[in-house]
Formats: sequence, C-alpha cells, structure tokens
Amino acid sequence: MDNSILLRTRRALAVLIALFGFILPSAAFADALDDAFSKLFANQFSQTEQAIVDITAASPPRGAEILDALGDGRLYIDPLNKRVIYLTPAGDAFDAKTGAKVDGVDGLKKVRVNNGVRNALEAAVGALSVGAADPQKRIHAAQDLFNNPNPKALAVVDAQLAKEKDESAKLALEQARAAIVASTPDASAADATRAIAALAQRGDEAAKNDINAIAVKYKDPAIAGAAKSAIAAIDRSLFAWGLAQNGWYGLSAASVLLLAAIGLAITFGVMGVINMAHGEMVMLGAYATYVVQMFVPASMADWSVVLALPVAFLVSGAAGVVLERTVIRYLYTRPLETLLATWGVSLILQQVVRTVFGASNRQVYSPPFLSGAFHVGGLEITQNRLWIILLSGAVFAMLLFVLRATSFGLQMRAVTQNRRMAAAMGISTTRVDMLAFALGSGVAGIAGVALSQIDNVSPNLGQGYIIDSFMVVVFGGVGNLWGAALGALTLGLANKILEPIIGAVQGQIVLLVFIILFIQKRPRGLFAQKGRAVEQ
Repeated sequence: MDNSILLRTRRALAVLIALFGFILPSAAFADALDDAFSKLFANQFSQTEQAIVDITAASPPRGAEILDALGDGRLYIDPLNKRVIYLTPAGDAFDAKTGAKVDGVDGLKKVRVNNGVRNALEAAVGALSVGAADPQKRIHAAQDLFNNPNPKALAVVDAQLAKEKDESAKLALEQARAAIVASTPDASAADATRAIAALAQRGDEAAKNDINAIAVKYKDPAIAGAAKSAIAAIDRSLFAWGLAQNGWYGLSAASVLLLAAIGLAITFGVMGVINMAHGEMVMLGAYATYVVQMFVPASMADWSVVLALPVAFLVSGAAGVVLERTVIRYLYTRPLETLLATWGVSLILQQVVRTVFGASNRQVYSPPFLSGAFHVGGLEITQNRLWIILLSGAVFAMLLFVLRATSFGLQMRAVTQNRRMAAAMGISTTRVDMLAFALGSGVAGIAGVALSQIDNVSPNLGQGYIIDSFMVVVFGGVGNLWGAALGALTLGLANKILEPIIGAVQGQIVLLVFIILFIQKRPRGLFAQKGRAVEQ
C-alpha cells in the first residue's frame, strides 16, 4: 500500500514538473510578446523598430503574418481593449497574440511605418523565414539576413543550423551567421574565427567588409592574422573573377560588333562599296522589332523578338536592294562618290524614321528569357548578352553555310575573287551584287533586333556602330568572315580590358592608333582575300 502511494506521488510530481516546464517558458514567451506589442502602442518609429526586433526574437507562430501586415499597412492597435490586430489581404481581422478572429474593428489605429521601419522589417522577415520548409526560402532568408544582419536573429539561425540538412541552405545560413557576428560588438573570439572562415569562403566585397569589421573589433593576434589571410585570399579571388568578368564583357561586346560588321564584310568584300548607310540598316531592324511588338497579340508578346528576326531581315534586306538598285549600281568604280552618296542616304533614312516614329527613344519589350542574370561563381552573366552571343554564333554559322554550301555562295566567292572571269563564265555579276547587298543588309537588320534588347531604339542607333564595324572589317580582312569574327573578338576584348584601366575614350583612341599602325604593315588585314579592289 505504501509503495502504491509512493508511486502515485512520484507520478504527480513528474506531472507537476512537466507542467511547470511547459508553463514557465510559455509564460516567458507570453511576457516577451506582450512587451513587444506594448511598444507598438506608442506608435513611434523607434519603438516600432524595437518591437520588430523583439517579435523576431520571440518567433511567435504568427510572426511572419504580423510583420507582413505591418509592412503592408494592415497592422492596427486597439487602444480600448489593449490588443494588436492584423488584417489579412482578404480583410479578415485577427488578434495578433491569440490568433482569434475579431469581429468588431471599430476604433482601430494603424501602426505607422517609415524607411527605418521598412529596413527593420526586411531583416526581421528574413530571420523568421530561416525555418521555412522550402530550402530555397531558407536560402533567400539567409541572404536577406546577410545583407541586413540582425543580432537578435543569431539564436534563430543557430537553431536552424543545428538541424539543417540542405548543404546550400547550410552554407547560406553560415554566411548569414558570420555577418551577424560581424555586426555584434560582444561576440566571442571563437565566433569571430568561425565567421572569418565562412566569409572567406563567400569571397566577395561584402564578405571582405565584414572581415575588416571583425578585425577592427578584436586585438587578438590570431584573429588579426586570420582576417589578414582571408582578405588576401579574397583579393586574389576578386582579381581573377574581375578578369573573367571583363572577358565576358569583351565577348558580349565582340558578339554585338560581329553582328553589326558581318553584313558590312559581305558588301565591302564582294562589291568594294564603302556603305555609310550600313548603320541605318541596323536601325531599321531595331524599328522593325518595335513595330512587330506593336502588332503581336498580348498572348504572344514573349515571342515578339523571335518573330521580329525574319521581319527585320526582310525589311533591311529590301531596303538594301532598293539602295543598291537606285544608287550604288551607278557608282561601283567611284568609291569616294559611293561614300558620299551612302552618307547622304543615311541622313535621309534617319530623317524618315524621325518623321514616322518621332525623335524620342522607343521602348522594346524584353521577354522573360532575355531578362535578368545569373551567377557562375563570381561571374555575372546577363541573359540578354548570352542570347546575343548565341544569336551571333548562329548567324555566323548560317552565313558560312550559305557561302560554302550553296550555288549563290559559290557565285559570290567567284565574283569576289575575279569579277571579269566570273562574268565570262556566265555569272550575272549585277544579280550577285544585288543579292549580296541584300544579304549584308538583312544581317544588319538582325543585328538591330539584338541591339534593341541592350540599347536605345532611336534614329541614331546605327551611328554608334558604323565606325567600329569598319574597324572590324579592315582589321580582319575585307570580305573574310573568319577575319571579321577574329577582328570583332580582338577589338571587343581589347576595348573591355583597356576601359577600366585608362577609360572608355582613351581606350578607343589606343585601339584606333593600333589599327592605323597595323594596316600600315598589313593593308589587307589579318586574312587577306583577293577581290576586285585588290585587282584594281
């Protein structure tokens, strides 16, 4: 009997201990939440910011909803009943503390926000989201915390790190923790060393700044040495990625140059014509993109750029045929007159476009697959530039196919190498001239489609590329597609390497001087090709 009473007593004590273990933390949690909500009743920005920090530290079940409501202007205080009320986007009202639905919402006062409150909200929402079920949401929350470190969120991050299974999320959380430690004045030396290691692994400028902040706070030689080594490693990494980024910029610039110059290489090589209106063929392609965008149904808006490619080719190609048949055919043996005539045509085309479309820039829609960017290590790759590189490669391959695997290409090469012999063999040189000029102008129109995604569509669009296009053609070799490709790549890379060192204008001057000196030694360019200009 005594044993039974003793057993029941022990069980009762265990229950009481369990209840106290549950009630005491719950009471402490409720007190912390009440203290946070009490700051909201002051309705002062500084108190609201502190309330956000306290709510984040308490991490209530409805914390994210409460903070979202505050950011959206849906959080209210009820001075009469001493309650904090938040509204859902649908308009339903709930008690922020209990989660109970509230029917009467009369006499409520909205909690005010300013930029400081919004900044605190951004950091707090990230802290509350580090425990989300979706790993991508946890990574995004950790990145938000890295950008806006909140010392109160350190415990939340540590708790999530202890159970995190996703390696990418764990890495992002570790970096967020390092940023929080860097902003905490009283962090331990062990935390500082751990933070330096995590920031060194991240290896960007933000990480470097955080490491400097840690090094300033601690006089420990070990921490100072670790910080110095980490900063040196980051500098080496940033230098290497900087070179890679400049290389990417140079490659993208080369692709734009190639698209703009490759058509000129065809017309200049076959016909020996200095076409100063080539830039306007590029401009017509850009405006063709704008017109296609205007008439394409909204359901197909994302494909308007793709649909504009054949349209721009035909529009610019037709303009090239008209120009060749009405002006250039009469000036084949007079290159100076050809230059002056095509320059006049370029001015006329610019004025026609101004009259039809106006002088202001036109906005061309960029579909989602041409928008945004992604990162490969420290290299930022923009979608539109990537697609332009792919487009220029495809156009280059198609032109090689036309020149090497079609009868028209054979005839065009024959006319380029020996016009009189080609005519004696029965080739209509005037027809080849017309079609070659149409092909070169059509490719320029495709270049206009590409440029509409990265440049302003205006009547002066082509003027910015005509000089560079001639430099590419002369440097690579007149009439040689491989020479144009190599010339575009060389000039594009050189320009982007020189630009951050000596400036954009000085870089252009250096390249121009280099081209002048180069053609003194090799007047026919890198890949000399026999043509009519050479024969004469």
